[in-house]
Amino acid sequence: MLGSRQALREAVGFRNKSCLPSPLAGNVAKRVCKVLYQHQGDKDIIQHVISVTCPRFLLGLLDAGKSHLQRQVKPEAWLSLGPSPGPGHLLLVCHVSGFYPKPVWVRWMRGEQEQPGTQRGDILPNADETWYLQATLEVAAGEAADLSCRVKHSSLEGQDIILYWGKKELGPRLEMPGGGPQHSGRAS
Repeated sequence: MLGSRQALREAVGFRNKSCLPSPLAGNVAKRVCKVLYQHQGDKDIIQHVISVTCPRFLLGLLDAGKSHLQRQVKPEAWLSLGPSPGPGHLLLVCHVSGFYPKPVWVRWMRGEQEQPGTQRGDILPNADETWYLQATLEVAAGEAADLSCRVKHSSLEGQDIILYWGKKELGPRLEMPGGGPQHSGRAS
């Protein structure tokens, strides 16, 4: 942040109560100095605003924006069946919601192999400024047992969410690497 403060002060500087535009700041700094020259009586107030008040205000905005942009919200994930694509076939749906920032990796897997039929929808906004995504896979009814949906996101810090399409009596399972499986319809 020190560099930002210094850059703000270097755009328009004051020496001996005279305005000195930085050559790197361009025409805006020259116009500011011209306006200051026209308002000689308010020079001390203007100098204080430009040298102290504006940089503090801008640095506050930068800090607030930085913390917002760097926030991490872990996704919630769950599995469901979509509308039947036809006799003897299932449409498996992996829902991932509530994550921030936007980049996310979601795939249907068999073991460590990505399933080439995975269809990923658009990443859509939620009302709380987080994101939502669905990934679907059409499979023959007898081939669903060994499938899982894997979610990778920066907020998970390398601990992917893996939801297994399990036996009917168990439903989907969540496995966090290193944590063992849990039987659950939702994972967060």
